[in-house]
This record gives sequence, structure tokens and C-alpha cells, in this order.
Amino acid sequence: MSGIVTSDTHAENRQREDICFWAGSLFARGLTGGASGNISARTADGGLLVTPTGSSFGRLDPARLSRLDAAGALVSGDRPTKEMPLHSAFHDTRAGVGAVVHLHSTHAVALSMLPVDDPDDFLPPLTPYALMRLGKVRLLPFFVPGDAGMGEAVRGLGGKRSAVMLANHGPVVASKDIEAAVFAMEELEETAKLALLLRGTGALGLDAGQVRAVVDKFDVEWDG
Repeated sequence: MSGIVTSDTHAENRQREDICFWAGSLFARGLTGGASGNISARTADGGLLVTPTGSSFGRLDPARLSRLDAAGALVSGDRPTKEMPLHSAFHDTRAGVGAVVHLHSTHAVALSMLPVDDPDDFLPPLTPYALMRLGKVRLLPFFVPGDAGMGEAVRGLGGKRSAVMLANHGPVVASKDIEAAVFAMEELEETAKLALLLRGTGALGLDAGQVRAVVDKFDVEWDG
């Protein structure tokens, strides 16, 4: 019977609204500008809702979000972001992922252009909350935007990381839902900002024992 609104339809409509709400919030606070950044969210039937290519986070239309089926084919809405290989890699390889957020946030990008001690652990351990929300963040090399190699690099991590930093490009975070992914992304950007503010000052971050205490208490995925 036509016209029946199911619980799955309600849930998807809510996801559409959530994507637009959080995207608008990120845009309004200057965490991504112009037509940069993209978000994807897993739907109840195994498909994806994705922000369209060339769209601004400041004026997304819930009805025009790209709707992909479980096989990755576009079934409605505008054409999806060119970074689909990146999003698909997280959704396909990491258990429990409900949403992926990719931004071009200023401080994280700036930090990615500076020498790092360990690309496998890009963010310095400055606060417990970055550890709790992100675990270790892997710095990946530069890829031309839209390059399928980005997705291949994420797949090469075997689902062991919830966040990566694309050098000279921007951070990518996966989490259980849109809100959690946005919160984790904000923590990444704030930690990068702290790292830049404190660079060369001799400020003390968390030592190895303190890191381990946080990792153990909050069951942070860390050693893989």
C-alpha cells in the first residue's frame, strides 16, 4: 500500500535532518568553508546518505542528499561527493561505523604540514579526551582529492583506526553515529589547535603512564 510511513522512513528522515543540522553547525563555526567537507551516514537497509559533491555545509537540503543503496548505486538525490572511496573504506572495514565526517579544518591541516615524530600517532597526547574519542590518529600521505588511493590507504589499516589525517588536505573521523563523529572531529581539531599554540613552548603533554591509564580506564582502542 502506497503512502505508508515506516519506522525506517522516520529514521532516515531524522538522519537527513541530523546531517544538515551538524553540517550547518560546523560551517557556522568555521570548521569547514566554501563547498568543502563531506558526511556520510549508514541507513537501516545498508545504504548510505551522503552530502552531494560541490555542496556547502551551510545550505544543505535534506531532500537532495545523495541516497545510495547497499551496493553503492545512487538511487536518489544529487551526485555524491567525489570522496566516496574514502567514506566507503571506513564503512566497509570498521565495525560499528554509522557515520563518517571529513573536513578541511584549519588547525588540523596546518599541523599535517609540519614534521611529525610518528605518522602512526599524528596527534600529540595533550588531553585525555582526544585519546578517548579518537584513539591514535594515523597521518596518511598526500593524495589528489578524489583519488581512490585514499580509500585503499584506509582499507590497508584493516579497520583498526577511527580517524586519519590526510596530509595537506584534512581529517576524517568515523564513529557510531553523526553526532559522535562530529564530536570526535571537533576534539581532533581542538587538539591540533593546542599543538600549534604550544609548539616550541616546552609544554608538558601526557606521559606514557598517563596515556596508558586513560587507555585502560576507558577501553580505548590503542595498541593495534
